[in-house]
Amino acid sequence: MLNLILGGARSGKSRLAEQLATNSGLPVTYIATSQPLDGEMSERVLLHRQRRPAEWGLIEEPVALASVLRAHAREGHCLLVDCLTLWLTNLLMLENDQRLAEERDALLECLEQLPGMVILVSNETGLGVVPMGELTRRYVDLAGWLHQAVAQRCQRVVLTVAGLPLMLKGPAL
Repeated sequence: MLNLILGGARSGKSRLAEQLATNSGLPVTYIATSQPLDGEMSERVLLHRQRRPAEWGLIEEPVALASVLRAHAREGHCLLVDCLTLWLTNLLMLENDQRLAEERDALLECLEQLPGMVILVSNETGLGVVPMGELTRRYVDLAGWLHQAVAQRCQRVVLTVAGLPLMLKGPAL
């Protein structure tokens, strides 16, 4: 089953995704897209690591997400990707629009073909004030379009607010 869990900063989306993965009873591989490039981000990564069960596998991949998903998805296994918006940021920072489009298209093309359980986590950035800077507006636009395309392909979509899941599509948790 393909799942998308959206939410704002500190909404509880990662915790919910981790709980869903644990409750699946399947072996889990956590796919981290972040790049801890500063001390604050390193602390966030450490907190995520401490919260996850020790038996979960870990793959760190900031850009080639579709390749990792295709290589590791299988029946009887759960992949948890945290998160799509950090992945999108990594692609934007490459300053290579062709690579961004190729990676986005590769992700969208592979999603519906992945066996097993896949949980995608992403930050909902489109609920706030329209950003002033060109790059930030582009990021919000790209994230919104990505979320729409991914949600269309998922069997379950959840919006997390204040730690509470709001079912947007598919079966209840």
